[in-house]
Amino acid sequence: MMQNLSLVALISIVSSYLLVTVLIPKISWIVKSRDLIDRPDHRSSHKAATPTMAGVAFFFTLLFVINIIKTWDSNDIGMNLVAALGLMFAVGLKDDLVVSTPRAKIGSEILAIFFILFCNCLQVNSLHGFLGIGNIPIMISYVLITLMILTIVNSFNMIDGIDGLASSMGIAIFTVYGFIFYSMSLHFYFLLCLCLIGILLGYLRYNLSTTKKVFMGDTGSLIIGFCIGFLSLKFLATDPALLQAHSFNPENSLIIIAGIFFIPLFDTLRVIGVRLLQKKSPFSPDNNHIHHVMINSGLTHFQASLFLCFLNLGVAVIFISLSTVFNSIQMIVLYLFTFTLLLGVFHQLSKNVIQCNRFRHLISAIRFLF
Repeated sequence: MMQNLSLVALISIVSSYLLVTVLIPKISWIVKSRDLIDRPDHRSSHKAATPTMAGVAFFFTLLFVINIIKTWDSNDIGMNLVAALGLMFAVGLKDDLVVSTPRAKIGSEILAIFFILFCNCLQVNSLHGFLGIGNIPIMISYVLITLMILTIVNSFNMIDGIDGLASSMGIAIFTVYGFIFYSMSLHFYFLLCLCLIGILLGYLRYNLSTTKKVFMGDTGSLIIGFCIGFLSLKFLATDPALLQAHSFNPENSLIIIAGIFFIPLFDTLRVIGVRLLQKKSPFSPDNNHIHHVMINSGLTHFQASLFLCFLNLGVAVIFISLSTVFNSIQMIVLYLFTFTLLLGVFHQLSKNVIQCNRFRHLISAIRFLF
């Protein structure tokens, strides 16, 4: 029965959805009873204290489904992934309970990456002509992979700022990867994508609820971000002959990953740039994220999340399509053009918000005087 891909796919997404739906209220009750709820501060776009740590449900659901789909794990990567996710779960839970330092989080993330880094099926020995680069030394490969996954994990963690954004963005990314891995008959990774989509769909109904709202917390965002990094590494390490057989240009693999993960990466680089220009630490918290800009422009959490989700999905589809006809240099030029275009759009939005706020303060002052 477990050899039937359609049946296992159905079980993966349905069981993930149901498990998360059942577990989250239990976790929410524990969080409330122990007074571990998230209280809004001056940066928060939320007004009420809200239970967090829905990511605990993500972790146990992933353990359950990975055990179900292990028949399809031809590379025996499942146990390595479970070990890595266990470490991400631990550091995320600690950060939700007592805030961790950036150094401790990054150190734990690097250790988690090591659990999957040395698997034969995830070795990256060549960039296949990306910027004219062919084979690369193994140590350079390890550094590249580590930096890539660290960027993905922390970028995803940073966009988890408004209702529905991280979950809808995750659904969009896992949908794209699901289609890619299904088309290449990499069924374990396809089933893992379905599991993660089911998890996020189950969580989304609570995250958008007005009466049963809950946040995924760092526990959830680090786990989901790591899974995105894991799938990105698998795509990067895929046999170039298999990529070419399915119309992918191997030299554009890194650009395709950056396209699939465009909005979180764009937001992270933009925010870090703004902080450095303001002579602040790149790790200092603020409300300059693009989702804050959109909320301040008058959109609801749902509207902003939906817009950014479909924008990311559209960019991903465009870059995947164009990567079949352009080389890596042309794709980088296109990526920089898209990045600069959006940078200008959100800069203008930020200016409009500031001008509107000044206008409101002026009106308030006039009303006070008269």
